[in-house]
Amino acid sequence: MTTSPSRAPRARFELFAVTAPGLESITAGELKTLGIKGHQQPDGGGGIAFEGDLDRMYLANLWLRTASRVLVRLGRFHASTFYELERRAKKIRWADFLPETGSVTARVTCRKSRLYHSDAVAERLLGVIAGVAPPGIDLQIAGSSSEDAGIEENEAKAAGRAVPKGDAAARLQSFVVRIVNDQCEISADTSGELLHRRGYRQEVAKAPLRETLAAAMVLASGWRSDEPLVDPMCGSGTIPIEAALIGRKMAPGVDRRFQFMNWPSFDMRMWNELLEKAKASVVKGHLDIRGADRDAGAIESAARNAERAGVAGDIKFSTESVSGSFAALEDVADGEGWMITNPPYGVRVGESGDLRNLYSTLGTGLKAKRGWRIGILTADDSLAAQMRTQIRSRFESRNGGIPVRYLVSERSDRSASSHNPVAVGAKESDR
Repeated sequence: MTTSPSRAPRARFELFAVTAPGLESITAGELKTLGIKGHQQPDGGGGIAFEGDLDRMYLANLWLRTASRVLVRLGRFHASTFYELERRAKKIRWADFLPETGSVTARVTCRKSRLYHSDAVAERLLGVIAGVAPPGIDLQIAGSSSEDAGIEENEAKAAGRAVPKGDAAARLQSFVVRIVNDQCEISADTSGELLHRRGYRQEVAKAPLRETLAAAMVLASGWRSDEPLVDPMCGSGTIPIEAALIGRKMAPGVDRRFQFMNWPSFDMRMWNELLEKAKASVVKGHLDIRGADRDAGAIESAARNAERAGVAGDIKFSTESVSGSFAALEDVADGEGWMITNPPYGVRVGESGDLRNLYSTLGTGLKAKRGWRIGILTADDSLAAQMRTQIRSRFESRNGGIPVRYLVSERSDRSASSHNPVAVGAKESDR
């Protein structure tokens, strides 16, 4: 089926929020909160499709905490020959999505199609773009595309390519091209730098957790801002900081640039209005969020990261062991609370045999606080079982290339009624 390539800049767009695997439903929930109805892909993965004008494109970039980037669909058409590809590609309004200066890349994937050489496809499309691009634009072939930004970044690192950041990313316009069964789909990246780069995490600890995944953990747990939250292994503070941003209703993209700002269609007045509304929506009040780590250097980095994020006053950081962080909760009244953490997996940081006591300590600390629940990201169900508490899987994803699952416990009063924990393989839908 052939559809029109692209529409005028102020018309309604087909948009797509790219997510890491397993986070699609969480991103769809975020869009719903923004008043945007999203649709999951038929194959169940990759992200959430939605429609909207410029304001929704801006809103998604400004507010989405769990998406990796936002794409706008420019064209969808049949192409089984290079002649057909170039002829149809020339109908796309490329100039509406090009910066005045900088670089343009084409990331191409070809599957089950007569056009199977991705670099050759990228070369043809860049040739079309060259015909309408401003003088001085640098055209680059970026290799195979991926709408999963995490895979894209991991592939770049594995190949020894630099991952664009900061000003370099702001000057780089990426076009994502997929040809499957001779059907070509072309999209433009609206975000620039990956959305997990909020700007605050300039210092990282060992085995860092991406901001989008940390936010997904907080959102999927069901934590409420009036409940205490502790991360006893917080590293550079990503989970507590993301929780504070959520609790204060602070837009994660308020202090960064986006690629759409370089387009001729950029509406500065609309963007400034959205920024003002976002800043006005920030909630004031007390949050009881704590982060602990036995590494004093990591805690110092976490405190500076929180300062840059604007939430230093909402988080209490301390240099403590896991058991020490539980002891410090004695001043917290009984009631519902959350322990949300990303412990070592036994794959990247330590060996599984050395971690059983750690996971057992987590379970013991949880039971000491009646009404508290735990959300834990793990790569090893046998380690999670050492906590001896009822847990359910909320989502499965990848962290640093490692398959992981996010497990959330039942309420303590429920687990107290049974001495046998539910198998960690059970999912929320299995209830």
